[in-house]
Amino acid sequence: MSHRISGPRLSLLALFAALFWSGPVPAQEKEVGWSGNSELTFVLTAGNSSSSTLGLKTGLDRVWENAAVRFSAGGIRTEATTVSRAATGTASSFSVAEVEDTEKTAENYFVRGRYDRNVSDATFLFGGVGWERNTFAGFDNRYALVSGVGQTWFEEESRKFRTDVGLTYTVQDDVVKNPDVEDSFLGLRASWDYLRSVTETTDYGSTLIVDENLDETSDLRADLTNWIAVQMAEGLALKTSLQLLFDNEPALVSVPLQGTEESVLTELDRVDSVFTVALVVKF
Repeated sequence: MSHRISGPRLSLLALFAALFWSGPVPAQEKEVGWSGNSELTFVLTAGNSSSSTLGLKTGLDRVWENAAVRFSAGGIRTEATTVSRAATGTASSFSVAEVEDTEKTAENYFVRGRYDRNVSDATFLFGGVGWERNTFAGFDNRYALVSGVGQTWFEEESRKFRTDVGLTYTVQDDVVKNPDVEDSFLGLRASWDYLRSVTETTDYGSTLIVDENLDETSDLRADLTNWIAVQMAEGLALKTSLQLLFDNEPALVSVPLQGTEESVLTELDRVDSVFTVALVVKF
């Protein structure tokens, strides 16, 4: 078990500490009440090969003068169909039989909830809970609790920026159990949430979550999403996003050993990327 914190991690902590010590921002008038949005992604190919991707994400916010509650849930699923053909008969007279095989090639689901409470014009306390499943990244279930403090740097009509840091407690059920890794651990999380109106009809956003396992500091995870949304009509937009998921200690996968009946364990890739184009409905 390692407890040494590397230079990049110290730099990250120093950055967020400097941000929190920079001082408050002027109070901004908030729009209280309910708001929400839903995103739908669907891609279908057919013919000699076929695949389908279905993604759905929804968020619901309730804002008060000094507090806010946020709920979000979503998922994405991709299936691909391959066709195997076999011919019977003779070279001049034959028939062809086709067998289709459909399998999942990507699957990811999540549910999250969060409560924020202002303690000043710029500083807030928060707590949250979440669940996620991504079997292709190696885990069936990941439960997380987080609590900490955040800072609002600006919250205007054309731009918004917030950062926060907090302690986490994570429980993870891997598809393939790693005997050398604990399935529950304390962590330290730092994040930002940025929104900018580029034009009257175009918005840019960026969110980053970095989570450090305090029991095993080599286990560092990051989730970075950048997106651009273009308004097509009132309450309707087209959104393009790229999500990068990094895991410095990825889960294990069992691989058959050729020529034997045995299997070996090897690590999955450290980086996953998800590119989506979605239709967004705001309400």
